Amino acid sequence: MTDDLDSLMVAPMPTADRPLLGLTVLVVEDSRFASEAMRLLCLRSGARIRRADTLSAAHKHLRVYRPNVVIVDLGLPDGSGAELIDELANARPRVDVLLGMSGDSGAEALAIAAGADGFIEKPISSLGAFQERVLSCLPEGVRPEGLHAVNSDEISPDPIALQDDFVHIADLLTTEGGENLLDYIAQFLGGVARTAGDAEMEVAAQALAYHREKGLPYGSEVARIAGLVQSRIEPRKVV
Repeated sequence: MTDDLDSLMVAPMPTADRPLLGLTVLVVEDSRFASEAMRLLCLRSGARIRRADTLSAAHKHLRVYRPNVVIVDLGLPDGSGAELIDELANARPRVDVLLGMSGDSGAEALAIAAGADGFIEKPISSLGAFQERVLSCLPEGVRPEGLHAVNSDEISPDPIALQDDFVHIADLLTTEGGENLLDYIAQFLGGVARTAGDAEMEVAAQALAYHREKGLPYGSEVARIAGLVQSRIEPRKVV
C-alpha cells in the first residue's frame, strides 16, 4: 500500500514530446488572444498554466502558490510588467524561469535589465521555439536531460479570443475618460495585431502611438481604430 501511495506522489517525468511536464507556468498577459496562444503552447508542452491579466491579479496568484515559470507581458493595464520582473528577480526563493514578453522587440532590453532570464517576442506560435526558450533558461538540476526533439508544430489560437480583445477595446473607447487610456489602447492593439497578423490594425495602432508621443492631433487616428475594431467585431453578430 505504501509503495502504491509513493508512486502516486512521484512528480511526472518530462518526455521528448512533453518536455515541460511537471512545471507550472504563470502567464501575466492582458490579451485574451495572446493568453490563448500561451495556453496552447503550455498544454502541448505538458505544463500547467495559470493566467493573470493585471499586476494586481498576478500578485494574488503569487501569494497562493509559487510557479516554476513566470512569463510577463511588459504592457499591462495597471503598470509595466518590468516592475513585476524586477520584484520576482530579487525575491528569495526565486522562480526557476522569469521571461519578459512583448510585441515590441525593443522591449527585450527593458526586460533583461529588470532581471528576466530571457525574452519572448510576439507572436510566438512555434511549439519547438517556445519549449526551447523555456528549457534553455531552466537552472541546472531542474532542466531535463537528453530531451532534444525538435517540434515544428504551429499552434492556432481560437479566433473568438481575438474578438474578445476587440470587444474589450471597443468598450474602453466608449468609456468616460477613455482618452486617458489611449496610450494603453495603442500598445494593446499593436501587440494583439502582431499576434494575429493583422497588418492594417498594427499600422493604425502605431500611428496613434506616434501621434500621442509627438503631441500631434490624434482624433482621426482614434476614429480609424474605432472603425477597424468595429469591423472586426461585426462578423460575430451575423447569425
